[in-house]
Formats: sequence, C-alpha cells, structure tokens
Amino acid sequence: MSTQNAEQKQTPWAIIAIIIAAILALVVYYYVIAEDDKVDVPAISTTLTEPVPEIVPEVTEPEVTEPEVPEEPVIEDVVEPEPEPEVILPTLDESDSWFTTKLPDLTWRKELLKLMVTDDIIRRFVVFTDNFSQGTLAYEHTPLVTPNVKFTAIEAESDNGAKWQWDESSTRRFTLYVDLLRSMDSEMLIQWYIELKPLIDQAYSELGYPDDDFTEVLHGAITKVLDMEIPKAQPELERPSVMYKYKDESLESLDDAEKLLLRLGKENLLVIKSVLLEINEKLARAR
Repeated sequence: MSTQNAEQKQTPWAIIAIIIAAILALVVYYYVIAEDDKVDVPAISTTLTEPVPEIVPEVTEPEVTEPEVPEEPVIEDVVEPEPEPEVILPTLDESDSWFTTKLPDLTWRKELLKLMVTDDIIRRFVVFTDNFSQGTLAYEHTPLVTPNVKFTAIEAESDNGAKWQWDESSTRRFTLYVDLLRSMDSEMLIQWYIELKPLIDQAYSELGYPDDDFTEVLHGAITKVLDMEIPKAQPELERPSVMYKYKDESLESLDDAEKLLLRLGKENLLVIKSVLLEINEKLARAR
C-alpha cells in the first residue's frame, strides 16, 4: 500500500480523535474547571434575614381638653316660710281687754301686776311718756299706781337750826316697781310695741302730733333716764315750807322728771338704767 493511501486512511481517524478530544476538553472544562470557578466565587447566602422594621417616630397628638361643662345647679325645693298670722288689733277704745288677756304673759312676777293701771293703758303710756321726755310729770296719766308711802327726811338739830338729811329708807317704796320692770320680758315688750304701733300713733295723734313719730319720743324719754347722773353723796335738804328743797342748787334746778329719778335712790336707778338700756338697743334694732 502506498504512502499516499496510508495517509488517506489515517486522516478520518485523526479528525475523529481530535473531535473526541475537543468534546472531552469541553466536558472537563465544564465539570472541572467551571466547578472550580464556582468554588472560588463566594457563595451567595440563601438564608433570608428578617427585615429590619422601619422605626417610625411616634407622633403624639396634642391632648385635647374638653371644656368643663358647669354642673347644673341642684334646685332644691324651696320651703316657703309660713306667713306669720295676721295680728288683728282692737280699736284704741277697746284695747284694754287686749292687755288684760296678755299681761300675765309679760312677767313671771304676776303678783306685781296689781301695780299697773289697766284703764286706758295705751293713752296713759303715751301721755306720761311724752310729758316725761319734756321734763314734766303727768301724775293723772301715770300707768302705775302711786306709792302709798310718802317721801320722808331725817331731821337733825344743828347750831343753825333744823337740818334735814336724805332718808335712804324712803327709796324702798319704789322697790316693787323696779322688781316689776326687771321681771318683764323685754323681747315681748318690743314685740307688743311694734304690733300696737298703729294704736300708739293714734293716741299720740290725739295729743296734736299727727305727723310725728312717737318712737322718737320714747327714745328721748329713755335717754333722759340713761343720762341721769347719780350724786356721789346723799343730798342735803331744806324745808322752807311744807315741801322739801335740795340745798345743792344744781340738784334743785333739775326738772320734775329728773327729781323723780333722784328720789328713786342710787340702787333702784342703776337697775332701771340697765333694763332701759337693753330695751333701747332692742327697739333701735327692731326699727
């Protein structure tokens, strides 16, 4: 066989061998070299990490203060005070029966009520008070019976003749009258005065004072008693005639109402002042 034919027979096998070698090279590259390349490259972790929660800043809404709603006032049942019973007054001429019924309630010393004159009481009170406030004594209109015991003085001899001394025991004739005044309920007295004021004004109008307030007259009479000064020593007397006179000219110049207060004596006058002061204050508040 010729060399040319031998070369022709070997050529296809050489080509096939080259092709097989190329395929093997590709396989080796793919499975060996390519795999090595995969190892050298850092593997991407397939572990899923939890997502970091997004921090959203908390938005604090401003606190809304609701306006205070005022509580509705609790309306309590108003209990109307019962009206005071209307005072039905008698006429001025028939007022004595009103007093006769009520006088025992005025004092706890009921046995002393016999000292009061129960005839035309309101007119007597008005006339005597009006005169007393002016310094005179209307004995015919006195609301109290006059004492049976008269004023007395102690006679003493001296170089200049008879000398008269004040007899303190003579003031005892007024003790029961003072006890009567002291035992009276002052609150009731003021209440009676307010209730009977229309009749008192009528009696005062009869004296010729239709527009004047008798309460002012009453205040004046009480003030006259409260302002009366009490002598520190027993006054000396003179008797130029049947009547006694005060030796001290300042005492003799006193009006008749003030001389009556002087004859009451120191102890009695102090009690009367205390009672009338209380009555005067209550009367002023009641107006």
